[in-house]
Amino acid sequence: MANALVWFRNDLRLADQPALAAALAAGQVPVCVYVHAPEEEGGWPPGAASDAWRHHSLAALDADLRARGSRLRIFRGPSLPVLEALAAACDAEAVYWTRRYEPAIERRDAAVKRALRDQGLHAESFNGALLFEPWQVATRQGGAYRVFTPFWRTALANRREHRLQEAPAAIPDLEGDPDGIRLDTLRLLRGRGRDDAFPEGWTPGEAGAREALEVFIDGALRGYRQGRERPDQVGTSRLSPHLHFGELAPWRVEAALERVRGAATDADIDAWLRQLGWREFAHHLLHHFPHTTDSDFSPRFRDFGWAPPDRRALDAWRRGRTGVPIVDAGMRELQHSGWMHNRVRMIVASYLCKHMRQHWREGARWFWDGLFDADLANNSLGWQWVAGTGADAAPYFRVFNPVGQAGKFDPQGRYVARWLPELAALPLPARHAPWTEPALARRLAPDYPPHPLVGLEQGRDAALAAWRRLRAGGVERI
Repeated sequence: MANALVWFRNDLRLADQPALAAALAAGQVPVCVYVHAPEEEGGWPPGAASDAWRHHSLAALDADLRARGSRLRIFRGPSLPVLEALAAACDAEAVYWTRRYEPAIERRDAAVKRALRDQGLHAESFNGALLFEPWQVATRQGGAYRVFTPFWRTALANRREHRLQEAPAAIPDLEGDPDGIRLDTLRLLRGRGRDDAFPEGWTPGEAGAREALEVFIDGALRGYRQGRERPDQVGTSRLSPHLHFGELAPWRVEAALERVRGAATDADIDAWLRQLGWREFAHHLLHHFPHTTDSDFSPRFRDFGWAPPDRRALDAWRRGRTGVPIVDAGMRELQHSGWMHNRVRMIVASYLCKHMRQHWREGARWFWDGLFDADLANNSLGWQWVAGTGADAAPYFRVFNPVGQAGKFDPQGRYVARWLPELAALPLPARHAPWTEPALARRLAPDYPPHPLVGLEQGRDAALAAWRRLRAGGVERI
């Protein structure tokens, strides 16, 4: 039999795996490899939380391969020389992989494909991550969408069914060398105190992803449309890390939801699919506007009056010590669990960008390092959406009141009490705004900041004043 390299990246699964399927369909022995090359990801190499998840997901993938007669060979980059050497050592005639869409990775992969083909190898890549690749949805003029609703409407009108492919029962393996290196030599578990102990409630790997999908369908899916806004309840799918690392294909999730339309309401299913649509839109934007990882999508914000970087204030925000409970609870959740509820992500981001008037890049970098589901497209879109600088973004003058948000979405203060146990003894509404009951707060929560880092009215007024100054400076540059 001929041999082929199957280059695993953020597609750490065996079902719905088009690169693996291509090798098997061609009658080739798939030599499954992972090449660790974070320096090739430009200014956004994976953060500590991503590395920790990747370690466990790679271990799970290797175990799944070994159960079928194969194994995962791990190497350090640079990617092209490693793949060239492996192809020669394995006498491979082809290299297959699934596509990634981050700007630096797209450039790298294009160069790898050209080089391999120049050497006479069959090099082919596939879509393994999205319902619609970024260039497949276009305006009538053939351009990129800048607003979500027409993008998603067009996408749904061109929706096609993806064929589900179960994992092969057996996978042949090339005997002998090259063996690669041990997973632990990549030192993915180092950084920000993460070790082998993984936060409760998460199981990286394809089996964990399938289980999370089943748990969602049997539980939080019913009532998802309203429940997804409540951080004090289990109301979301928690599938984002599994989707990011490719442990689950989005079309498999879509198919699973469509199968239960009779058991759950259409509104709940459509609400979740719309969130999946925002993921698709984020990749669409990143592909067409690659500068938005670091620069404002809207040119007018080049002149916006952000406050100078304040290291002390930023440190307080990162550690969950702003004195605003819902903000601090979110930052503690991130620190301890590698995840944060989406509604709370918006609240903590708004406080940083509006009340503190710190640039959204400061928050994007912190999320990038701390989130298991740190995805460059979603991270960039989400932060620019809240900051008001992005495509189809919330207007800058929309400033979340964190106390109002907490009262609406954490009405009993359970989320705050869970992540800020020092406030658990405070009654409502003081639990959401302890500075309104200073004597009570000093007695029952003496270690919590007595005042917000930036007062809510003070911060809102300063943010709106900065917005007025920007508008007075002229019209938006195109």
